[in-house]
Order: sequence, then structure tokens, then C-alpha cells
Amino acid sequence: MAKLNCWEFMKCGRQPGGEKVDKLGVCPASIESRTDSMNSGKMGGRSCWAITGTFCDGKVQGEFASKMVGCVECKFYRIVVHEEGLNYQGAKEILDRLK
Repeated sequence: MAKLNCWEFMKCGRQPGGEKVDKLGVCPASIESRTDSMNSGKMGGRSCWAITGTFCDGKVQGEFASKMVGCVECKFYRIVVHEEGLNYQGAKEILDRLK
């Protein structure tokens, strides 16, 4: 089974060309090139928990420190950690790329 990016798993429609872009805007995770290929994802699609401004539970999320508590409870986050196993790139690695 193919590894999904967050917008595919969450079906948020905020990726470029997505059905909700006109109303909600493009999600920063879907265009964050610095995290491209991390955790086997496209752009920030499998690093969304460390990217400011993602859209979860119906509202825009803030910076990493304020949103990580909720992200670790997210089903998608847990799937990425499981699928990547020993190759999982965590918050430190992602944030280092975002500097």
C-alpha cells in the first residue's frame, strides 16, 4: 500500500489544486519544499506536525511548540511513525530542515 501524505489521508482539499483551496487557502505542508521526501512524503506531507499553519480539526494550527501535543494524538502522525519505523525523521530533524 502506498504511503499517503497528510492531505490525502485527511482529505482536507488544501493541496495545490484541491477543492477547498479557494475557501481555505493552500496548506503550508503541501508546498513546503524544505521537507520534501522526509518520512517518504511529498513536500511536507509526512512532516505536517512540525510545519506552522497547517489546518486540523477545523482550524489553523500555530507553531510547532503549541500544536505538537495534539499532533502526537493524531492518527495520521501515528501511522507515519509506524510506517517509517527506524527511518522515521522526528521533529528535531524536520525543524533543522526548516531553519
